[in-house]
Amino acid sequence: MNNENILKQEGGRLIVSDTPVIPFIEGDGIGPDVWRGTAQIINSAVEKAYGGKKKIQWKEVLAGEKAFNKTGDYLPQETLDILNSHLVGLKGPLTTPVGEGFRSLNVALRQTLELYACIRPVQYFTNVPSPVKNPEDIDMVIFRENLEDVYSGIEFKYGEDKTKELLNFLKNTMGVTKIKDFNDVSIGIKPTSESKSKQLLRAAIEYALKHKRKSVTIIHKGNIMKFTEGSFRKWGYEVAEKEFGAVETEPGSTWKVIKAKHGEVVIKDVIADNFFQQALIRPKDYDVIAAMNLNGDYISDALAAQVGGIGIAPGANINYKTGHAVFEATHGTAPKYAGKNLANPSSLTLSAKLLLDHIGWTEAANLVLKGLSKAFEDMQVTTDFAREIGCKALSTDEFAKAVVERM
Repeated sequence: MNNENILKQEGGRLIVSDTPVIPFIEGDGIGPDVWRGTAQIINSAVEKAYGGKKKIQWKEVLAGEKAFNKTGDYLPQETLDILNSHLVGLKGPLTTPVGEGFRSLNVALRQTLELYACIRPVQYFTNVPSPVKNPEDIDMVIFRENLEDVYSGIEFKYGEDKTKELLNFLKNTMGVTKIKDFNDVSIGIKPTSESKSKQLLRAAIEYALKHKRKSVTIIHKGNIMKFTEGSFRKWGYEVAEKEFGAVETEPGSTWKVIKAKHGEVVIKDVIADNFFQQALIRPKDYDVIAAMNLNGDYISDALAAQVGGIGIAPGANINYKTGHAVFEATHGTAPKYAGKNLANPSSLTLSAKLLLDHIGWTEAANLVLKGLSKAFEDMQVTTDFAREIGCKALSTDEFAKAVVERM
């Protein structure tokens, strides 16, 4: 293996050279535009932070439409092999058809590399347009289970013979009476395991302790789905109690407290629909969020909307056991704006900032955050924000330059 590759040491620590090779997927639609802007910002931050002593060697790998046009495969095995051997990668947005065709390439990457934790930090930047009164109150990190639930869901289409066979089995063998009309019913199954749920919940608690966060909230719909969503809640408290020594705050309370060397972390839970209300009216009460796949998907996008939209929402997909991680833009491909130098690169840039944190280059990561924050504060923004706040719009390249100038 090339000594410039990132390696993982026993105990979980990454071994990173001063010139690591990091694969990137440019992405479809606006992918090339946002990648170009992000590369300029990240490379400049690394140069400014380390004075040329450190440098990322970016290595392009193919996925999506670009891969299909060149290889006839949307996700070539070579891409998976390189991401697997290099541990850490960065990815732009990829096209996924709705309702038919191949399943999500994003899901395929996450499942193939077993990136069980989808991590979405949500914070507000000054002058970014928001639909809520006090977006600055929102500072949360969502940990979304990334392998099960709908991501490994099994579906049976209405009217097909195998669907009728399953429905008859449910009715005649399992005694299911809730389904009234068997003729036009599709069926979906959502696997939820103790082992995969607990590894996500464990990662959320470890993150909260490491980053001195005040609470971890388990989001679920356990009042209705007792043995999937309800078990997720139960397993969360079990991890907190048995592995981290959490104790009840008072007799009969569901809240638990982990007393660690450098502080305390509260473990609590909220029913999913109630959390959407709480996130609007009491966002300061929530910090780290742990959720199953579908709930986490809804929640992360909804919270992103409160601070300006998924155009500035970063995403990380991590397997803390193996060290594999893919950092990605969380928005779509926006083909209408492809190649026009208009797209906002902030989602991919903030995701790359998370990558820098992940490999221990925190000085460069802090410069990225400083440059972005100051650019937004000075209303140096791309079209998506400029039309909301009534200022001149910058191109993607101009925005990247404005960020670099403010590091």
